[in-house]
Amino acid sequence: MDIRKRFTVAFVAVAVATLVALGGLATTSHSASDGKDIVDTAVAAGNFTTLAKALTEAGLVDTLKGPGPFTVFAPTDEAFAKLPAGTLESLLKDKATLIKVLSYHVVAGKVMAVDVMKLDSAKTLEGQDITITHMGGVQVNDANVVMTDIVASNGVIHVIDTVILPN
Repeated sequence: MDIRKRFTVAFVAVAVATLVALGGLATTSHSASDGKDIVDTAVAAGNFTTLAKALTEAGLVDTLKGPGPFTVFAPTDEAFAKLPAGTLESLLKDKATLIKVLSYHVVAGKVMAVDVMKLDSAKTLEGQDITITHMGGVQVNDANVVMTDIVASNGVIHVIDTVILPN
């Protein structure tokens, strides 16, 4: 088996294992059949409350409820908790920087996991590229992708374990 196929198999295995481990999230938000947009899908999942609060503070809720399509590399509450002390509070008080950080997690278009596997980088709505690597799982910059292809009516969410910061 060539290296690309091995990484694809490993990526799918990690995604499946994560879906099984986080069964509640997978069953409540892995389908677009309920018609929920990206914001409503993330809120329903229950582990993106910090992201939802940040989107509200930044005034980006309406954008991510728009037609899109969008791909969101969504940090969990645990990812936000890993930020150095005071960082989140500072971001929530600085709307311009908060918008920059949050839009750095969003790519235009619906980029499913199979497509992410073909990319080395992607341009974010913030304007900078994120780096995508496939060694030992998929990483976006220094964040691990821990769940993929959570489909919403206006795009897709890939869950990451670390907040990524633009330069």
